Amino acid sequence: MIRRFENNDLAQIMDIWRETNIRAHSFIDQKYWDENFEAVREMIPEADVYVFEESGVIKGFAGLSSNYIAGIFVEHESQSRSIGRMLLNHVKSFNSSLQLSVYRNNERAVKFYLREGFSVEEESTDENTGEIEYSMRWGT
Repeated sequence: MIRRFENNDLAQIMDIWRETNIRAHSFIDQKYWDENFEAVREMIPEADVYVFEESGVIKGFAGLSSNYIAGIFVEHESQSRSIGRMLLNHVKSFNSSLQLSVYRNNERAVKFYLREGFSVEEESTDENTGEIEYSMRWGT
């Protein structure tokens, strides 16, 4: 079931955020994610966040700021079960266009977004990590 974020979801969401970022971005030092943990924790309640919950346990979430997808995160054990696609389709259902940034070296995510109809609009270097990232867009 997909529902809106509630304040008592924060601990589960942050565990998923940290774990999936470390796993998906082995090319970035874990220290980067640890150093940004508290800042993200403070931003989550300010964003539009939708969680995928199964039997009372959050398996994934999507965070939006207007029509910008800050991220779609699915816990490792639940990946490849269409949870990311369901979350993405949910946010597509009330947006005519969406934008996001994804690291080029996160090949799995790049393939996912391309498969889901996004196109690469621009390539740039993330000042914080030095990694190349794609700006991607879906819709009108």
